[in-house]
Parts: sequence; structure tokens; C-alpha cells
Amino acid sequence: MQKTFIKYTVCIITSAIFVIIIINFVINLHLLQSQQLDTFSAKIEQMIHTLENNQMELNLLKESLDEDYLTRARVAAYILDKQQEILMDVSQMQYLANLLDVDELHIIDKNGIITAASVPQYVGFDMGAHNQTRPFLSLIHSNDDDAYLIQEAQPNAAEGKIMQYTGVARKDQAGVIQVGFTPTRQLEAQSRNTYEYIFSKFPTDINEEFYVMDTSTGNVLGHSDGLHQDFSSDCYRLDLLTDCTDGAYRNGRDGTTMYVVSKPYNDVLLCAALPQQALLQKLLENIIVTLIYLLFIEIVVVLLLTYLVRQNVISGIHSILRDLDAITNGNLDTKVTVGGNQEFKELSGSINSMVKSIVSLSNRISAIIEISALSLAVFEYERGINHVFVTPGLSGLLGLSEEKAATLYHDSALFDQYITSIIQHPVSGETEIYQIDEDKYVHIHLSQSPDGYLGIISDVTQNIQQKLYLCYENSHDPLTGLYKFDAFKELSLEILEKIKPGKTSAIIMIDLDDFKSINDTYGHDAGDLYLQSFSKIMQSLPKEHCLSARRSGDEFCMLIYDCSSRAEVIGFLNSFYDMLCKKPVSFSDTKTKTISASCGFALTKDAKSNITKLLSHADEALYDIKRTAKGQYGEYLVML
Repeated sequence: MQKTFIKYTVCIITSAIFVIIIINFVINLHLLQSQQLDTFSAKIEQMIHTLENNQMELNLLKESLDEDYLTRARVAAYILDKQQEILMDVSQMQYLANLLDVDELHIIDKNGIITAASVPQYVGFDMGAHNQTRPFLSLIHSNDDDAYLIQEAQPNAAEGKIMQYTGVARKDQAGVIQVGFTPTRQLEAQSRNTYEYIFSKFPTDINEEFYVMDTSTGNVLGHSDGLHQDFSSDCYRLDLLTDCTDGAYRNGRDGTTMYVVSKPYNDVLLCAALPQQALLQKLLENIIVTLIYLLFIEIVVVLLLTYLVRQNVISGIHSILRDLDAITNGNLDTKVTVGGNQEFKELSGSINSMVKSIVSLSNRISAIIEISALSLAVFEYERGINHVFVTPGLSGLLGLSEEKAATLYHDSALFDQYITSIIQHPVSGETEIYQIDEDKYVHIHLSQSPDGYLGIISDVTQNIQQKLYLCYENSHDPLTGLYKFDAFKELSLEILEKIKPGKTSAIIMIDLDDFKSINDTYGHDAGDLYLQSFSKIMQSLPKEHCLSARRSGDEFCMLIYDCSSRAEVIGFLNSFYDMLCKKPVSFSDTKTKTISASCGFALTKDAKSNITKLLSHADEALYDIKRTAKGQYGEYLVML
């Protein structure tokens, strides 16, 4: 019986060992590949992190240098504005450039010509003659006293050398002060972000190789062993590497099989490779080690540890995870209470303290905002978490009802859709300014991080309304509400440039007949009423075809545009005169007067017509009609 027991025991143990070895081989092969995948993924992520850090360093350096360059440009502008009476020669400009520690210093006049420079051959250069210099001309006509332009490093127009230029508008006269710098530090920072440099500093294990491929051309851009190699094998073919993100085998040099892991990043593919033989060698070492303690570890220790861990660790971890899941979903009142051992008690206490600190911090932030009495609110939400953190006053700034606000605050996806719908329609000409309703404007600054979003909202209604009011005052006549003459010419030019070819348009000059007699007879108040009544008739014309303006006194002008023919233009004029007859001005219960006006118009079908010339032609036609038959309209005819 004992021999039989031993016999069967030996057979069972031998069979179990054989089965365990096979299973262990398969499992270890998969684990080894997974470990190698994790290793390669971690190293590729390290490469990406290095690239991003270098790019961040480059961006920070650029921001710092841009601010420094702008300060030097403004200092130069200040000095030169204070010394306008002194004509700066080249030596003085060079002295000032050295004093400001800049490589070049230029003075650009209102015509875009460099009138003085630290580089003598640049004097007299026309800034409008080259794409690199032309953008600085916008500063000459800017209405902003603090207008500036910081240009990216690029070949300059005069010599083709790499320079970075910064320009600021002059305050006391039309012109630009420009400083130039040789971007040595930026170029050095860029050189540290090349693949060759990164690979030279990147640690690799024996037999490992890392390389980068261009996803558009398939060319190898960088290799850990250099680019002087044969890259014709399958493991360097772009079409065979795009599906290796989870690891795959590809043919390598000299018939070897390579285990390859790839990961796309921007417009390149980062790859890591290791010969299959190296993986199998690691697997063989693992199998030999496993055979020594397989039975004891697998049967006794693992089962025992599994039991102990399940009873003393896993249950506690699951309890903590459930509480943490509730906390991350916004239930900050949840208390983590896990016993069983001292470590879990300390962990529970630490988590509760952390949550309490977060709640306390958010309350302090809300209190600070309330005390400051600013129309300001803050919100934050993370991916995968439904709850949205907001400070008091957010619903008021966004015009939300209590019910809708409660719904959005408990569903971050809905809140994100709502904020996205707002920021897709900014106020024209403004940055991060959005209109909430007819009378409210807010500034929304949204900051995105890998974890979620942080936003700050403030009320800017008063500022925007003031801007709109000033813009209206600058472009409209205060008495009639019509466009001023300068604004009319600018708008007319824009309208004509957008009209389709073949369309007919007309510039009309209008003069009220015997307006002086109205002022003399009824008084200036009646004269103003007469002008306003006439303006209302002009404004009643179809706005999609008619643009009206007051030129001065009793002189007006009009653009009739986007008409199919001359006949349609005449139709608008007839309609206009018909309304003049039907809408007399009532000065009192017994005194009325029909508005009489004379018009001269000039037709055009050219989208690039000269507005000044058309106005002159319309003036000539108006003069002729005033001389021959007042109260009618006449057309400018080209004399052959």
C-alpha cells in the first residue's frame, strides 16, 4: 500500500510538474512580452516626456525673451520720442543699440521707410516691400498707443540672416520703433530637441534599439545607433509598424526576428525593438529559476498568502475603493472607515483629512470671492467625475435658473457641452468675451490640463457696452443716426469688394433744396426736425441694398448696391422720391412741408471702383440737376 501510494504520488507530482512547466512557459512568455511592452512603453513615454519638456523649456524661454525684447523696444521708443528734435545718425543709433543691448535698432516713419538704423545699409529700406517686414506697417495706423508686434525668428528681408524683430508704435507721432536680436539661445534650445541629441543622452540596454519614423514619408528620422545603417528590413517599414502599439514580431536584419513596440506621437512614430532571441534567453532563465521552488511557492506559499491577503488586505482595499469612488463623484461628506489593521486605520484617517482640507480650501476660495465683491466665479471638473466644483455666483453670471444649474453641476458632461456651446460664439473683435443674453457679456478663460478643466468667469458687461457705444459714436451722426461720411466711404469700399461680378451699384449725392429758408423761416429746431425726418426716410430703404450717410449740413450720400441692372437702381430712387412726397414734415398743427431733395448718381459694375472718383462724379451730376431742375435726380454720363 505504501509503495502504491508512493508510486501514484510520484506520478501525480511528475505529471503536475510537467503540466506546470508547460503552463509556466506559456504564461512567462506572455508575461515577459508584457513586461518588455511595459518597459518599452515606459521608455517611449520617457522620450515623449523629454521632447515635451524640451519644447516647454523652449516655449518658456521664448516667452521670457519676447517679454524682454518688448521691454527693450518700448525703452527705445521712449528715448527716441523724447529726442524727436535730434536726427539720429548711424553712430548714435549704434550707441543706443549697444546701450539697450540689442543687435539692431530701426526708426520707421509714417510711410513705412526706415529713416534711421544702427545698420547703415538698412536706412531707406521700404518695409512694405517684403513679406517679412510688411506686418510691422499695421502698427503705424493702429489706434492703440501700446500696440506692438513680436515676430518669430526668421530670415530678414535685407540680408537673409536669421533674426527676431520686435516693434512698438510711437506715441508722439506716426511711426514704429523696431529692435532686432540674433536668436542664439532659441536656436541652442531647439538643437536640444532633436532626436539625435535625445538618443545621445537616452540610456539603452544591451540589444535594444530605438528609432523614430516620419508618418508621412516612412523615413527613419533618428536611431539610437545612428542613421548610417540599412533600414530596408520589415521592422523599419512604416506600413508594418503602425499596428505594433501592443507589441508584435517583425523581421529584422540578417534574418533575425525583432519584438517591436511602436507609439504615434504628433506626426512621427516612436519605435523600440529587441531581438526575439534576447527575450527567449530571459524566458529560459526564468524557467530554470522557477523549477527550483515551483512546487513550494505554487502550492503552499501562494495558497496561504492568497488566503491571508484575501482576509486581511483585499476586503479592506475594496472598502476604501468604494468610499473613494463616492468621494470622486462629488460626495465629499463620505467618511472612510476601514479597520482590521493599523495601516488601514492610518490610511482612512489620512484620506478623511485630505477630503476635509479640500472642502475647507474650496470654502475659503468661495469666501474670498464673496468678500472681494467682484463679479467673478470659478469652476472645475475632471474627466470621469460627474460633480462640477463651482463658486457662488456662477449661475447668476451665466443666467442659469436654480434647476438648470443643479442639473449641470451634477453632470460634468452636460456642463462641458453647455460651456462649449457658449465659447464657440465669441463676440466679434474680442478675445474670450461672450454674450450671455441681450444685456450681459462675460469673460470666460478656460484652462485645460490632462486631468480636466479649470475656468474663470467674470462680468465685463459695462466694458463691452462702453466699447459698443464709443464705436457707434465714432461712426454715426448724432443728429440723424446715419453713418458719418468717413465711415460711409469705408463701408462702401468693403461692400463693393464683396459684390459678385456683373452686379450694378450706384453712389448717390443728395442735397436738400432751399434748406436755408427752412431755418430762416421756422427756426433751427424745425431745421433739425426736417433733417431727422429726411434721414428716417433714407433709413427705411431696404438695408440689404441701401447704405445711407450724412455728409455735412444738408448734404447726404447713399450707396445703392447689389442690383441686377440700372433699372433696379432707378426703381429704388423712384421709391425714395415717392416716400418723400408721401411723408411731409409737420412743424406744427398748421405748418407742414414736403421734403424736396436733389440727387446726382454715378453707376458702376466694377468691384474695385474708386470711391472718391464715384463721389466726385455723383457730385457733378448733383450740380447739374441743382442748376437745371431741383427736386429731381440725374445721372452722371461720361462724355465721349
